[in-house]
Amino acid sequence: MPLKYSILLPTYNEKDNLPVIVYLIHKYLEISEIEYEIIIIDDGSPDGTLEVAKQLETIYGKDKILLRPRGKKLGLGTAYIHGMKHATGDFIIIMDADLSHHPKFILDFIKKQTEQDYDVVTGSRYIGNGGVSGWDFKRKLVSRGANFVSQILLRPKVSDLTGSFRLYKKPVLEKLIESCISKGYVFQMEMMVRARQLNYTIGEVPITFVDRVYGESKLGGSEIFQFVKSLLYLFATT
Repeated sequence: MPLKYSILLPTYNEKDNLPVIVYLIHKYLEISEIEYEIIIIDDGSPDGTLEVAKQLETIYGKDKILLRPRGKKLGLGTAYIHGMKHATGDFIIIMDADLSHHPKFILDFIKKQTEQDYDVVTGSRYIGNGGVSGWDFKRKLVSRGANFVSQILLRPKVSDLTGSFRLYKKPVLEKLIESCISKGYVFQMEMMVRARQLNYTIGEVPITFVDRVYGESKLGGSEIFQFVKSLLYLFATT
């Protein structure tokens, strides 16, 4: 049996981006004859994202598009837990639905994973030809600063601790989520810290992160404050 990949797409107000990201996933994985499913977890988006998702389900089929909506915004960690309950793949891929993560890199993730049977493969903006497109200097500075401080305090042994484009073996992701206590922006960071503690093997792939094309960034002052607070908590408990 060929390996299957379950792609989790948590969404909130992504009606313009969702059709594009689904098309690109389909394009790259179909050409490469990779078995996959896309699980869309919409958290009660008021902009009609779920209605768009239903149209995509009709276009691509219920075997490729699985709709698992929730009534309201409940956090990224619980969205992954909810999506995993319905995943039938051997591997779980998590990525943003706002086009920040280009699906073409999924093929690099899969190739990297097979090289040494990695438990986790994570995308990095800070190795090889990786980078960021569309950010102003201030946001680049904030991102670099957050990653630098995180590296010093937590020593995660990965170059891009705050990234959120990753591939996991399904049992590994289940174990990591069980061990994590954070929510929101810092959740992805804790996943890598816990992976190090549990001695999981981690591969890295260079990616280009592109600022969202449609909609507004969800990273604001409250998220930055929560990040700093959670970072200090992780430092104290790991």
